[in-house]
Formats: sequence, C-alpha cells, structure tokens
Amino acid sequence: MQRITRVKVDHNNPSKLILLDQYNLILSLLKPYLTERTFSIFAVPKLIDNNQYLAWYTNLEGQPIPVNNIADESLKQKITETLQTRINDVETSIKTIVLDEEQQKIISLWLPRIKSLSNEILVINDDPVIIYSLDEPVLPKPAITEPVISPKTFWRWWHVLLLSLLLLAALGALLLFFYPFNKDKLAETIPQITIISPILVKKPEPEPIAESPKEEPKFVENLEPKELPIEDKKQDIKIENAPKPVPKVKNPPNCITKEEIKNNPNPSRMIIVFDNSLSMIATLAESPSEVEQFFQYLSYGYPNYMSEQEKIKYYKKMTRLPSRLSTSKKVALSSIDKIQPNIDISLVTLNHCPAANATQFYDYSSRNILKNNINRLNPSAVGGGGTPLYSGLEKASNMLDGVKREDYILIISDGEDNCSKNNICTLANYIATKKPKLKINIVDIAGEHKIDCVANMTGGKVYIAQSSKDMIKQMNKAVSDLKVDRPVCQ
Repeated sequence: MQRITRVKVDHNNPSKLILLDQYNLILSLLKPYLTERTFSIFAVPKLIDNNQYLAWYTNLEGQPIPVNNIADESLKQKITETLQTRINDVETSIKTIVLDEEQQKIISLWLPRIKSLSNEILVINDDPVIIYSLDEPVLPKPAITEPVISPKTFWRWWHVLLLSLLLLAALGALLLFFYPFNKDKLAETIPQITIISPILVKKPEPEPIAESPKEEPKFVENLEPKELPIEDKKQDIKIENAPKPVPKVKNPPNCITKEEIKNNPNPSRMIIVFDNSLSMIATLAESPSEVEQFFQYLSYGYPNYMSEQEKIKYYKKMTRLPSRLSTSKKVALSSIDKIQPNIDISLVTLNHCPAANATQFYDYSSRNILKNNINRLNPSAVGGGGTPLYSGLEKASNMLDGVKREDYILIISDGEDNCSKNNICTLANYIATKKPKLKINIVDIAGEHKIDCVANMTGGKVYIAQSSKDMIKQMNKAVSDLKVDRPVCQ
C-alpha cells in the first residue's frame, strides 16, 4: 500500500476520532461484498508519528492527482461518472448485507459522508480515491426539473365531451325513473283497506286449586351450618390487602457513588495492550510443549515425513478453538463491561514489526466501538509478523499521566518483544521513575515469565493463564487488582 496524503490530527475534537473508528468498521463490513475496483474508492486511514498525523493509504499504484487539477473536462467528467457508479454499487451492496441495529446506524450515518462535496477526490491512473473529511457532510443540491406539460389534442377534448354527454344521459334516465310524474294515477290505483272490528272472546275462568295441608318443617340440629367469626374474615381481608414490603438495595462495600463520579474532574485512565501477532492463533487445548513444537514447525518447516494432508490436519489441530486469540478477545470484552463508567479506555495492538498501533481513548458511551476494534483483531503475516511489545509499552505509557492520577496498563501477551533490540526491563524502570502512579498488570498466556520485570517494577502483578478456564480466572484477577471494576452504587 502506498501513502497518498497525511493530515494533522486534532486531539481536541475526539468526535472526529470516533468517526475514524466507525469508518474502519465500515471498511471491514463492506470489503467482502465489493469488487476490488469498487472498494478502491475507499482510502485506508492510519494514525502515524505517535498519533500526531492521520495518513491515508491505497492499494492503487501511481501518482495521485487532485481531480480539480485535471484540465481535460471530458476526462474529469468521465472520472466523476466512474466515482458515482461505484458509489451506487456500494449502496446496492449495502442492501444485501445482514446488519445489526448498531451497524445499520453507523452505515446510515456514513452514507451522506461518502457523497459529501467536502471530501477530497484524488485520481490515480483514472481511478478515483476518496479522502474523507471528518467535518459535517456537504451534500449536492438535488436537480430541480420543470414539469413537462403536454398539449391537449382535439381527440382528448372529444373524449371528455363524449364522457360528459354520457353522464348527462345517465342522470336524465335516473330522474325519469324515480321522479313521480304519474303521482295522481298511482294514488287512484291504491286498493281500499277494509278494517274488521275485533271480536271479544271470553276466556274460561280457572278452577280454584285445593291447597294441600302444609307440613311443618323439620329441623335437624346437626345440619345447621356454622358461621365463621366475623373477626377472622376481617383479618383475612387485611392480610390480602397488605402491601408487599419493598426490598432494600444492599450495595457492595466497594461501590462507587454517582456523586463521586460526577465530582472527580480527573479520573483514572486505562490502556489494554493486546497481542495480535501470529503466535496467538495457537490453541489452548494442547500442552505448552506441543505448542512450542508447532511454532518450531512454522519457523523452520515441517518434517520431511509429513505429507501435505498430514500438515493440513496438524495445522488445524494446533489452531482449533479455543485459541489464545479467541479466548483473549472473549475475556477482554467481558472485562471491559466490568470497568467502572468514569474510566476511559484505549487499545494498543501488537500486530507486527516494527511498531504497535494505538487508538484514541473511548468513554463509557463509546465502548461499543472499542469492542468492535477488539472483535476485528485477526493476526496476519503482513509486515513479516513479530510482537512489537517494547513499542506498545512505550506508546501506552506516553498516552497516560501516572503522576497526578492513578493510571493503568493491562498487557495480554504470549511472549516477549522480538522486534526491538532495546531492553524492555530498562523501559519499565524508566516508566516507574517518571510515572510512579502508573501500574502495569500482565496476563501471560505462554507462562514463560520473560516480561515479569515490567509488572514488578511498576507495582503490578503477573497472572499466568495457559487454559481457557485459567484465562477467565486470571483476567478477572488482573482487572480486579487494578481496582477499576467498582460497581456503581444503587
């Protein structure tokens, strides 16, 4: 990929950085559904120079030229039509993608930005590339077309006249049928009604029925129902109508009050340093010795006696779920939900040499974007692999205060740095000296204890996790020890 431009990052406007993360999410959603040519209109952003600049990259090769600098109007028109066609293809593809509610919201937010007139359009070998502006989108005005009124011909007026005559004829027929012109004749032909006087018929009087002698009722004492006491009924009614007691909320002793959150102008911050190197594809279902043998095969080649089918079968066995990466992602996501809402979180990923990548800080309302970034992590051999742990730790420490407030770093890794010749323990000692309130905990997946000095020098701890159950347990301990998981008092 070649870099085509870069711009200065405005760190005073975090909303723009959130838009940048949303844009990266859109790229990951659209890429499987678009052709290579259609996807090429999207430039790929990347923070560089310690997050001071935003660089834009593309897979197209050639010299980028702003579309406004093209003198040939026919060529400029052709490029504009190509861009519009590819944007239409993107909109068509979006309709075929199954999206959840949050993804649909982000897509609907970004569609106007794709068409915004404030975007910079660069041309590389007649192929347009969009450099997106993170400002409010400026949409083109819709073209207003005057309605075309076709002249009415003689035959069209003839049809209207004929229809009117037919309606008048129908109306006359109805009046002729219902209007009483022969009212007098009809009155003469009405038949006379003969009224017959009623005949009274006397009904026979009923004979008196002789009453049988009444028997005196017999009373049986044992069958007399017993009445319940009135006091008991009243008591039952009182019990039924009595309101249920409202249970009292019992807060945990370490909960944080809403007033404490509101009145803290400088709350702690936290950074998760996440190992996304190729070694994280290994399964947690095999022993450490088996995993080490697997890495030896990947580095120096498989034995000669293994057939191609055996190699594929062995690779699938050693990378089956649960893997180091899948479990780390799952546990990290659940840990983020436990971190108290007044702590902003950033993510530093160790993808490949030479340097680590860092995101902005996400507040509580933006944690879904942070989770999406973690979910999208996938190791790649691009760049030659490697674990830039030294770079990641240096970057994370520079982003935190650690002097006026308590700040935290949580490292999730399965090994040591293999990108830099610098000593990571020396860096940890420097961090502890300059930032005494910066605490670093480590979740060591491989259990090799090669970076224990980082935690020991900064007052943190090392948690060994070599199985799926250990990972959950040790991650919870690591977060709890940082004291950033206090629940909010009810």
